[in-house]
Amino acid sequence: MPQGRPIIAIIDSNTLATLGLKQILQNVMPIMTVDTFGSFAELEANQPDRYVHYFVAMNIVLQERQFFQERQRKTIVLTLQLEDTAQLSEFHSLCINQPESQLIRQLLMLEQHAHGGGRNLPQMPKVLQQKILTDREIEVMSLIVQGFINKEIADKLNIGIATVITHRKNIMDKLGMRSVSALTIYAVMHGYVDINKI
Repeated sequence: MPQGRPIIAIIDSNTLATLGLKQILQNVMPIMTVDTFGSFAELEANQPDRYVHYFVAMNIVLQERQFFQERQRKTIVLTLQLEDTAQLSEFHSLCINQPESQLIRQLLMLEQHAHGGGRNLPQMPKVLQQKILTDREIEVMSLIVQGFINKEIADKLNIGIATVITHRKNIMDKLGMRSVSALTIYAVMHGYVDINKI
């Protein structure tokens, strides 16, 4: 395992998809460094074997099948449709053409499968391990990412809606997050919510 931050490569000619996936991956695995390449030739020119994972457009995997076959455990194929995975069934795949919440859930499931409990990863920096939220905020966050609305959260926890809204704001401020997707990633990665409950 390389010292320092593990590095992930995204290889896809679609710049917009690449930038979006890079942002999501950095949220899912904050200890990772993510490099992006528009072509296989660019990857090849940059010490390709130093990467712990390749997120690769399907057409590139098909063109360079032998390279990725030899690195099958490290390769995640980016597909546009769930049915596309049939022709590359020996690889893990990620359908990038789906709603953000489903994409994040699928990414988190891949991460938990490969790196559950921090397996095969360096230890998180202390600052990322610290408990930032109060127990009540963790309860509220857990219910938010499970899809409950403010009123339902208030009823479940026997608190007022205004209190739920205040907790919500405090959670977002403390974590520096603006979306439920980012909150979901945080909750699953810190073990506050089971992936199967979202």
